[in-house]
Amino acid sequence: MFDLLKDLWGFMRERKKFWLAPIMILLVLLGGLLVLAQGSAVAPFIYTLF
Repeated sequence: MFDLLKDLWGFMRERKKFWLAPIMILLVLLGGLLVLAQGSAVAPFIYTLF
């Protein structure tokens, strides 16, 4: 997992594509929220946001 993050950071640093970092962070946070909310009582409220 750390190798993937290291490679992505190297790609962004070498090609000056730092604008990709916020997009990737947002995607990871939204994915984590959906995974965590699947088995909880909060799930109906989170799914109404989307």
